[in-house]
Amino acid sequence: MATATRHTTGTEITTTPVGGRIGAVIDGVRLGGDLDPAAVTAVRDALLAHKVVFFRGQHHLDEESHEAFARLLGTPVAHPTVPSADGRYALGIDSHHGARANQWHTDVTFVPAYPAFSILRAVTIPPYGGDTLWANTATAYAHLAEPLRALADSLRAVHSNDYDYAALKPDALPEALAQYREVFTSTRFRTEHPVVRVHPETGERTLLLGNFVQRLQGLTGRDSRALLDLFQAHIELPENTVRWQWQPGDVAIWDNRATQHYGVDDSGDHERTLRRVTVDGDVPVGTDGRHSVLLSPETVPAPSFGIPSGASAAPEAEAAPEAEAEPAAATA
Repeated sequence: MATATRHTTGTEITTTPVGGRIGAVIDGVRLGGDLDPAAVTAVRDALLAHKVVFFRGQHHLDEESHEAFARLLGTPVAHPTVPSADGRYALGIDSHHGARANQWHTDVTFVPAYPAFSILRAVTIPPYGGDTLWANTATAYAHLAEPLRALADSLRAVHSNDYDYAALKPDALPEALAQYREVFTSTRFRTEHPVVRVHPETGERTLLLGNFVQRLQGLTGRDSRALLDLFQAHIELPENTVRWQWQPGDVAIWDNRATQHYGVDDSGDHERTLRRVTVDGDVPVGTDGRHSVLLSPETVPAPSFGIPSGASAAPEAEAAPEAEAEPAAATA
């Protein structure tokens, strides 16, 4: 059922759910840096409630106004390793340069303070395919059986940007994979996160997993993989997901602390180009009060433009000493 609010310009904003547990379309908003505070509050409230919100017809946006709108939600932050498309914060999601995700993930969880929000703008859309799916990691946790919730609460996982790229893109040319890997892992990160984080704004408990997870701390590779698969399967249940069919000018904004997403690689050789700006986040806290910790390198280096991830929030917890090496499981 749609809800409506009115902001100071007299325009009515309507929010219409598109899924039972995740996703809503917002109408009556022209995104940009000049959006009035009441409208920003309405968008943020809908975002926290529905986890991902969609806007049609935002053709007026360019890199500058995209970034200006992001600043209304927080402090923009560039990707830690991949150069931006505009030399600032706009990351190019380009089908011809390795950016068809085809994996469930939460953005940039290989650093401690990964982004709070991601804002994705459609530029060129293929004639078919190329949809994106999102999953609600809060409802995934809430609908676990109580013994599984207790188990998840007790676990911590190592996330890294150094994973098997060839397994993800088996049909890609070796030289293209090598180039993508060289850029993406120009700094190799390893971060230990709680498997369940407490959301800093809503207080919800969310599952913090996805493709960047290497293994669960304190478990063998086999046991780690079995448990990761079990919890990830609950996140991917259809009732926890929403699928969006892109049109040019669309914008999707998601709460990166309470979702995973998956860019479907099913549009053949057709071009698919989007731009993403992320808003800086804070260091997750588990249900036991323990923060996430950076295992390597010693600090998160500054990207080519702007601040390092997490620099706009409270100081990060001190890096933990390197854990004893254990057999690594395949990434999620």
